[in-house]
Amino acid sequence: MERPDFFELKNGEKVKLPFTDEEYNNRVINLRSLMDKNNLDMIILTSMHNVAYYTGFIYCSFGRPYGCIITQNKISTISANIDAGQPWRRSHCNNVIYTDWKRDNFLRAIVSIIGRDEPPKTIGIENDHVTLEMREKIGSLFTLSIFSDISKDLMKLRMIKSNEEIEIIKNGARIADIGGQEIINNIREGNTEVEVAIAGRDKMEREIVKNYPDAEYMDTWVWFQSGINTDGAHNPKTNRKLVKGDILSLNAFPMISGYYTALERTLFLNHADDASLKAWEANVKVHKRGLELIKPGVKCSDICHELNELFAELGYLQYRTFGYGHSFGMLSHFYGRESGLELREDIDTVLEENMVVSMEPMIMIPEGNSGAGGYREHDILVIGKDRAENITKFPFGPEHNIIKN
Repeated sequence: MERPDFFELKNGEKVKLPFTDEEYNNRVINLRSLMDKNNLDMIILTSMHNVAYYTGFIYCSFGRPYGCIITQNKISTISANIDAGQPWRRSHCNNVIYTDWKRDNFLRAIVSIIGRDEPPKTIGIENDHVTLEMREKIGSLFTLSIFSDISKDLMKLRMIKSNEEIEIIKNGARIADIGGQEIINNIREGNTEVEVAIAGRDKMEREIVKNYPDAEYMDTWVWFQSGINTDGAHNPKTNRKLVKGDILSLNAFPMISGYYTALERTLFLNHADDASLKAWEANVKVHKRGLELIKPGVKCSDICHELNELFAELGYLQYRTFGYGHSFGMLSHFYGRESGLELREDIDTVLEENMVVSMEPMIMIPEGNSGAGGYREHDILVIGKDRAENITKFPFGPEHNIIKN
């Protein structure tokens, strides 16, 4: 029996994707304009976030390569046979499946899409994602082609959100607030981090299903940390039991079709001592000032410098742990970071309409010191023409978040 290297499988019907046909078509039009500007004959997308952004298909790699091929007249996702017809149903374009029967059938699938008559002279790839091994293999396939890195150009396109994207981000922020309230409802002495997190996650996921009944559901999560576990922003939940007087970190992350939003709050269980209140109030003061500074026309690094001065004045700059905020969109904790839109000293991007950023100052005071723990607040803002809209409604600060449950 001769088994194919690649094939097409239109199994079932195309399903409803997160965005309209017009939205996906506009994204591809903008991408092809980028190709014209950079004199590219073809683009090979390999990252989860860019494949999803342009096609709607979020792949699960599991050690196999996936991609999307774009020319001026073709666009097709490439997926592994293990996923059968799901990539075609979830792609706003054609799909080619490659099989495992021979090594490098992924590459043969690329050739099947563009044909063998005239190889592309110039090819755009994602240098920040493609592995050295895959870059070498693609290079051996197109020996006469010139390769260009387009990862930063793609990131800049994603940094400006469409109205449809902003709608899904606003819904995400609202659902994060719902998850946050459920987390608070489950905070009590003796309960564990993991049980509190499960309650918040389940509440958000059910709300996503209610609002997006045609979606795929994956990657919604909660990091709920207590005591010493609050020292890192990305520390996983544990089975630690909550104790009165604990500092707590609420971190709710609903994921809607690959779009990440977040709610993060500092809490205390039952009471907070004077040193903890002083540190918490300092971080809240910086947070409030940061919310005021985010507006169109402001440079990311300028926001960072002013907040650094405020932290220094308050006596806590030495405890700051990371940048003051970042972009939102097609991203998650394992893909898609838009590093060109972060509120850090080395980022000079100017905020403009339809960008979406967070304000999230954090300080960490090590164990053995008064007020030990990690303090962090987090709101999401949508940049408009004249001002920024804060789409996070969950209250913050000691007057709201000393939990008496």
